[in-house]
Amino acid sequence: MRATCCNDAGDDYEKCCSDVSDVLVKLSHVGFSRGERDILADINLEIASGERWLVVGGNGSGKSTLLRMMALREHPSAGAIDVLGERLGRMDVRAMRRRIGFAAQGLTDQLRPKLQAIDVVVTALHAALEPWWHQYSEDDVANAHEKLDRLGIAHLSHQTFGTLSSGERQRVLLARTLMNNPALIILDEPFAGLDLVAREDLIDALGSLTQDGSIGALVLVTHHLEEVPQGMTNLLCLRDGATIFSGSMSSGMTSATMSDTFGVNLSVTATQEGRLRAVATHGA
Repeated sequence: MRATCCNDAGDDYEKCCSDVSDVLVKLSHVGFSRGERDILADINLEIASGERWLVVGGNGSGKSTLLRMMALREHPSAGAIDVLGERLGRMDVRAMRRRIGFAAQGLTDQLRPKLQAIDVVVTALHAALEPWWHQYSEDDVANAHEKLDRLGIAHLSHQTFGTLSSGERQRVLLARTLMNNPALIILDEPFAGLDLVAREDLIDALGSLTQDGSIGALVLVTHHLEEVPQGMTNLLCLRDGATIFSGSMSSGMTSATMSDTFGVNLSVTATQEGRLRAVATHGA
């Protein structure tokens, strides 16, 4: 049964949310502003265990900001965010980040190019970017190797991150998100900059993850519907910081909804294999 956290529980908030194990993320009237600009306004969203959410919208719609708040990298300007049963502002953020697998474009630039791929993965154990400040056991390193092997790149474990191709880097970052066996995985545009072969390899890898019952929930942002892996269950559409649609993929992945989301007439179709395709229908 899907439950809802108590909005007005006051001092009993933690007790209330402790009874709601299947709601992993809850956004209540969330807004985000930077200076005079409102980036997100009145976002309401619940993500339950077992759901795989696709977030789409044009440039500047607020997708990346939304994911950064879910990943506890930003605080909202308005509203409340509950992640894994705890409210942002009342939680130990550093400890909670270890329970979330998060990969975004900017992470590649933050990682030292001479780090080995195995180091990129194992440092996620402490939500760190360098291995210098923490001790890692043989079991930790073996776990990191297993995550690389799961994505077919165990042979790259001792190759330096800076020498990897774009596709290899993205798979290393995906392995990093799995290091802590997270309840929640958040991926912000993982296909950006990939060539066709690397993109298809990553789509296949993500398709496998959507079927992995050990992952509580997965949230994916992409600009292109052709990049959506099979197995996504829910859809959030944003335009100019507001919600256009929030619900099931089967209900929302329509030409009309995508046209409203992107502000252009689109025809959305699916192949026999379930892959999506969107084409502008000028003058239609």
